[in-house]
Amino acid sequence: MDEKKLNKDIFERDRSGETVSIDDPEFPKLKEVMLRTAELTTRLNTSYHDEDGARSLISEIIGSKVDESTRVTPPFYTDFGRNIKLGKNVFVNHACTFMDRGGITIEDDTKIGPKANLLTSNHPLDPAHRKELVSTPIWIKKNVWIGAAATILPGVTIGENSVVAAAAVVTQDVPPNTVVAGVPAKVIRTL
Repeated sequence: MDEKKLNKDIFERDRSGETVSIDDPEFPKLKEVMLRTAELTTRLNTSYHDEDGARSLISEIIGSKVDESTRVTPPFYTDFGRNIKLGKNVFVNHACTFMDRGGITIEDDTKIGPKANLLTSNHPLDPAHRKELVSTPIWIKKNVWIGAAATILPGVTIGENSVVAAAAVVTQDVPPNTVVAGVPAKVIRTL
């Protein structure tokens, strides 16, 4: 292990965009969090919970209290959970997937449609390194609307007041006050 890696634990390396392999000696620490998250999301998704009960389980999954104005509708899927930050008055519709090892920040007043995917991790292109992941953060600014089945890829920031159309695949940053659509998503309108 090189000296740079010795100074950071695997959680810091994972969040900072360094390549992390399942063969890393510290990988069991990540796996432990992922197994706990899988247990909590299974509880969330297989039993009826009123809004307060669901919010309580989401708070446990992400490791911080979710504001009472925020609602996440089960089923909800996440691989890690601890790197999700939810603002106030956020609505996440059912069947969304948040792969958050790189960090997902969702600011106030954001609406996320059903089956949306926020994916912060990616595998290297080199086949010899496909057991590795590189994770980079997603940042959703205030008052954004993400349409049904949209996919936001690693490292993307969605600007304030913007709209991501249903089924769009966002591969690069979205400017504030715009509507993007398509695969890959492109600006189709300014608000």
